[in-house]
Amino acid sequence: MIFVNALSGILGESGFAALTWQNCVMFLVSFILLYLAIKKQFEPLLLLPIAFGMMLSNLPQANLMLETEPWYDQGVLRIIYGGVKSNLFPCLIFMGVGSMTDFAPLIANPISLLLGSAAQFGIYIAFTVAVALGFAPQEAAAIGIIGGADGPTAIYVTNTLAPHLLAPIAVAAYSYMALIPLIQPPIMKALTTKKERETKMVALRPVSKAEKIVFPVVVVLFTALLLPSVAPLLGLLMLGNLFKESGVTARLSDTAQNALMNIVTIMLGTTVGATANGEIFLSLATIKIICLGLMAFACATVGGVLFGKLLYYITGGKINPLIGSAGVSAVPMAARVAQVEGRKYNPTNFLLMHAMGPNVAGVIGSAVAAGVFLIMFG
Repeated sequence: MIFVNALSGILGESGFAALTWQNCVMFLVSFILLYLAIKKQFEPLLLLPIAFGMMLSNLPQANLMLETEPWYDQGVLRIIYGGVKSNLFPCLIFMGVGSMTDFAPLIANPISLLLGSAAQFGIYIAFTVAVALGFAPQEAAAIGIIGGADGPTAIYVTNTLAPHLLAPIAVAAYSYMALIPLIQPPIMKALTTKKERETKMVALRPVSKAEKIVFPVVVVLFTALLLPSVAPLLGLLMLGNLFKESGVTARLSDTAQNALMNIVTIMLGTTVGATANGEIFLSLATIKIICLGLMAFACATVGGVLFGKLLYYITGGKINPLIGSAGVSAVPMAARVAQVEGRKYNPTNFLLMHAMGPNVAGVIGSAVAAGVFLIMFG
């Protein structure tokens, strides 16, 4: 009898007794994301920690995301989440991205900047539709940034303009970044002809070391003076790139690219997933945000590809429109998708370096769009 009472008491205090249908739905969503990360290898470095964090935060009674005072009594994931709320993690991610990014394709072919700008089309379309659906301008701006396929920028803008929407926006932004290989190819194929997809582009000109060093300095000075609100993001992006290109800070570049980037990715991904609490996440507003994010991402791809088609005709068939899809700022996944799709129709085609131009331009473009929104609604 004592054993039965003890067992009954344990079960009564266990997570099984407190399990809700919302928890079960979020478990299912996390399992699907884990499958996509592990089996399909869709950006596993991001998707796997997001999916697991989502599962952890929905464990009843575990209190991993408990918010209380004093701060050290909070759930362990809530404490780590402070790096997201303070924008520390997004900025450090940008520094790591900068240290891994080669701006040479953009410098060698400045027209790539136009392709990167065209791919921000989805941001403004989603913003307009979100306002029409009843979201406040600040909320709509945060939702629209999902179309830039740039998780750190989406978090940065949402923290400032609509912090109550951080969970669905962050999960949507990172999930769609991971699902680029599923979302983009059908759009690319639908908007281009076989002849356009087969277009072979000539090799880019060599870029000097001096150009690579001057570029990040000039970009930061111009954009930060024009849009001071994006100085933390673009400043650390270009600092990371200067570590790489200067040739005198190899250790710093290696740390930013590897150890620091990996640590921050684990903490940011896990805690972003952990914000997806079933009781809050499973709402009509969240469904709207997820749908608007997908629309923003699709429209961004459409904008890049259509502008690529325009350049194809203007240049007499010298630019493959597929590289326009890389104008979204998911580096380097979007560029790799353009390369894979191009090789399907012309095995001798090598579009990766050409696609990296609009790809890194998209990083700058989405940050500029964020700066515009922050000035207008911040």
